[in-house]
Amino acid sequence: MKIIKLFFVAIFIIATTFETTYSQRVIKRKVAIGRFSNETQYAKGLFYDKENDPMGKQALDILSAKLSASNKFILLERSDMDKIYKESANADKTLQQMIPADYLILGSITQFGRKNLGKSGVFSNKKTQIVEATVSIRLVDVISGLIIYSDEGKGSSEIVSKTVLGIGGKAGFDASLSDKAISTAISQLVENIINKCTNKAWRSYFLSYDKDAILISGGKSQGLLPGDKFSVFSKGKKIKNPQNGLMIELPGKQVGSVLIISSGGNTSETEYSFVKFAEGGIDSNKLNNYYIEEIKQ
Repeated sequence: MKIIKLFFVAIFIIATTFETTYSQRVIKRKVAIGRFSNETQYAKGLFYDKENDPMGKQALDILSAKLSASNKFILLERSDMDKIYKESANADKTLQQMIPADYLILGSITQFGRKNLGKSGVFSNKKTQIVEATVSIRLVDVISGLIIYSDEGKGSSEIVSKTVLGIGGKAGFDASLSDKAISTAISQLVENIINKCTNKAWRSYFLSYDKDAILISGGKSQGLLPGDKFSVFSKGKKIKNPQNGLMIELPGKQVGSVLIISSGGNTSETEYSFVKFAEGGIDSNKLNNYYIEEIKQ
């Protein structure tokens, strides 16, 4: 009897662990990070090269590292994404057609400053180096083209050197202070970026539908596994908001569900998955009228 009880306890633990792991699994969103612009006084000098701005690249690298560490995103770094976003307003294509991502991040360093504070005594001298930075972030939903999150973070870092009777460190300017100040500013924004991107259900689209196979976008690198189930919706009606002139897509109607069979593709941008319908169906001649959406737990 004891052996039987232990067997069922083990099965229960394994099942519970699997259920918890599955429920916590997050389908990775594709995020494109546009160029970080430098809007500070340092970038307004006559001989400053804005195309090779070290401070902007520094901020982009820090944000990329922090988002990558969350293991919830596939990052698509595009130095010209900010230009594409501006040009899309006058282009024939939608922002979604021009950018192969779910979200676009546009950032800028709006303030950056250095200052030295000194204090002299009879026997000692104290010098404090301080760097302060302000970073602004805009998060754009590529599907709607709307800015869904905008905020700024502020960070500072400092180092103190002290001499007593001429003995002690006499440090020059520490360049790492810039990294620390920008990193602190970005850290204040990262959690909100992650929440905004993952709160909305992951969405995919039909690529092909014929007698041989049904394909949707997305695959293994985003976390799709055989057996995963997703809802299928027909797109809602689009109406114009008279208050701001923007087009709004109304909620769609669920018409069925699909199961992942297997995935293929060489890169995150070209991945696809084979699916089969578990419930319902669609008009295979009007694939653009439907989308596939994650079932939120």
